[in-house]
Amino acid sequence: MEAAKIVGTLTRAVGDVGLAEDLAQEALLDALTQWPSTGVPRNPGAWLTTVAKRKAVDLWRRRDNLDAKYAVLARELETGVEDAWDPDRIDDDVLRLVFIAAHPALSRESQIALTLRVVGGLSADEIARAFLTSRVTVAARITRAKKALAGMAFEVPDRADFGARLSAVLAVIYLIFNEGYAASAGQRWIRDELCSEALRLGRVLAALVPDESEVHALVALMEFQASRFAARTDADGNPVLLEDQDRTRWDRAQIRRGVAALERSSAARGQRGWGPYALQAALAECHAVAPTAADTDWDRIVALYDALRQIAASPVVELNRAVAVAMANGPAVALPIVDAIGGLEGSYLLPSVRGELLARLGRDDEAAAEFTAAAALAANAAERAVLLKKAARASGSAPRVI
Repeated sequence: MEAAKIVGTLTRAVGDVGLAEDLAQEALLDALTQWPSTGVPRNPGAWLTTVAKRKAVDLWRRRDNLDAKYAVLARELETGVEDAWDPDRIDDDVLRLVFIAAHPALSRESQIALTLRVVGGLSADEIARAFLTSRVTVAARITRAKKALAGMAFEVPDRADFGARLSAVLAVIYLIFNEGYAASAGQRWIRDELCSEALRLGRVLAALVPDESEVHALVALMEFQASRFAARTDADGNPVLLEDQDRTRWDRAQIRRGVAALERSSAARGQRGWGPYALQAALAECHAVAPTAADTDWDRIVALYDALRQIAASPVVELNRAVAVAMANGPAVALPIVDAIGGLEGSYLLPSVRGELLARLGRDDEAAAEFTAAAALAANAAERAVLLKKAARASGSAPRVI
């Protein structure tokens, strides 16, 4: 829970994100050794940060050419006073770390992979699923990124230069949110701590660059999506699909915040065209403001997906558009669209949607086979359970509820 803040603080102190992560891990090992006998300290994060900084001091003691850094950090530890920070720059250690990892020396893929690892705390497997690529590829990107940044000055860009890194920062924040919204692996379907941190970072960023339309749009999107958390699982933690959710449990205050953020995005955009986050936020708003699933404006959703695919085409966007087409015009119209989508090999998403369309067309045996195939590809236990239940229902083996 404290990892990103600790790594961010250490990166500011030692100037090397790879070293900062190593120091944080070493401090955690000390905690695992000491806390069972001494008890958990009142402020675990501060304890871990202090231990990690002391380890940095020990390291620098062994490096004759780093006496100056050792003196600065040692003095900070003795006084307990943090260095002053320019109020015109980022004053949030985690957000600062996101901007630093979005260094222009790195490729876009490496920027995002590195930040998801050190800020989001995601494993290489989880990042690989988010990128629809292999674990080996992601691990190599992270390693190359750390090597490329080693020895570089770890300075946050001036406010005038934020724009050059903003796109990567927004992508990272949203990927962290998405991993929390529907975890790619593990037993939990929702990792709300990741969503909360992503939303916090988004709000801090919106205050930092209030004239950036897409920043407000991303905040709006996350507000809308997070508003449904209370209704997305039942009492036993099982997923509840959107059309089956009790909308009285949606957080109306959060929806209002989403609407307000989307209005700020529109005002900042002016006469410019819609960006990808603004379009996605508008899509989420269609669901958020519909009193019931039947009242959803699916024609507007299809139109918004048509606009989104023009500026941010991807297999996932095409698949979501196909779902919207199915709701607006029927599954028979959507099935050929799904069958034409490529680039989702190895993902459970394509067979899952295909199974749903086949089930609605009454082709139950084919639907059961697709749901079973999707379940075999799903790494999240809750998602897999939902797909297996759909497969059983389609094959006629699901137990009847009396």
